[in-house]
Amino acid sequence: MYKPYLTSPAPCYAPKSTGALKSNREDQDGGPDPVDIHVGGRLRTLRKLKNFSQEKLAQALGLTFQQVQKYERADNRIGASRLYQIADALGVSVSYFFEGFGKAARGPVYALAEDGETGAEDVMQRSETLKLVSLYYQIKDEATRKQVLDMVRTLGKR
Repeated sequence: MYKPYLTSPAPCYAPKSTGALKSNREDQDGGPDPVDIHVGGRLRTLRKLKNFSQEKLAQALGLTFQQVQKYERADNRIGASRLYQIADALGVSVSYFFEGFGKAARGPVYALAEDGETGAEDVMQRSETLKLVSLYYQIKDEATRKQVLDMVRTLGKR
């Protein structure tokens, strides 16, 4: 008489994971992965420097602005093909989003009282920095841009 190899009526499931394949995201109590946070921050910075609203970028990508928000906050991970589309829409290479990851902060970190922020934030992520850089590059005359830079440098020494 033939006996089947598995005689148990219970369904057969794959063994539970030993955790070896867990992502960093899962290891951090469900919080976003540091890479996702970095990429989202770079996306936000670049979008603002290029004077793209979340709505404008979302429309270029065929998304909702809420999806762009989630990418920037690292609530949602950005897949490889989507990251390529974002880079193309903003005119940079995909590698831009990973530049500086894992390196120490570039310089001092500031928080301004008028922003109501008490936590440390990278100065290059601040809206006033992005606005200043954007306006600076709107100056068409190179000599005038140099004068503005010299003036800001002088004021910064005071």
